[in-house]
Amino acid sequence: PVSLLAMPSYKLNYFDARGLGEVSRQLFILSGTPYEDNRIPKDQWPALKEKYGFGTLPVLEVDGKQIPQSLAIARYLAKEFGFYGANAFEAAWVDALADQAKDFLSEMRPYFVIAMGMAEGDKDKAKAEIALPAIKKHFDLFEKAAKDNGSNGHFVGSKLSYVDILISEFVFSIDSFMPGSFDAFPTVLAVRAKVTSIPAIKEWIEKRPKTVT
Repeated sequence: PVSLLAMPSYKLNYFDARGLGEVSRQLFILSGTPYEDNRIPKDQWPALKEKYGFGTLPVLEVDGKQIPQSLAIARYLAKEFGFYGANAFEAAWVDALADQAKDFLSEMRPYFVIAMGMAEGDKDKAKAEIALPAIKKHFDLFEKAAKDNGSNGHFVGSKLSYVDILISEFVFSIDSFMPGSFDAFPTVLAVRAKVTSIPAIKEWIEKRPKTVT
């Protein structure tokens, strides 16, 4: 756990969802760092939008100063709490895989808006034409990275990094819409199993608010 001496005040602003805020929440939990988990109701967001960062969430406040963008927040916290690789080369690979995961999410978004009923469309067609090809394209890369790293339950190095949590959360969320989608990626699933077996994370997953995403 992080020392409480001269610890900054942290406030994580996001919606009542796992989504783009969940990796940062888990970094706080893993490090034992107190923070305010401010979940903004979506109907209140339009009135609040202008006061946050780039007009998007999540936004982390550190002693009242804002940091926008989910990956920037995760990287900041990972550096602060020691979940960012053992050296600069490992950190670069952690970032590379996180950026790849962000590309994956962008490709999946058209499927999600249909699957969640936020846009008109044929869900099965979107699954076949958008979701499954995106999973194959990106998770082939993640599977290779995990294997090349020695199949040790991490994507980079020999200790937990924020990208292990990030990809594990993607697997969890997508599997709730498309069960069995990751059966072809056993080394990725082994990373998720290792992450979710950490006692603090296991306890958090059991008690966190149950949300669709």
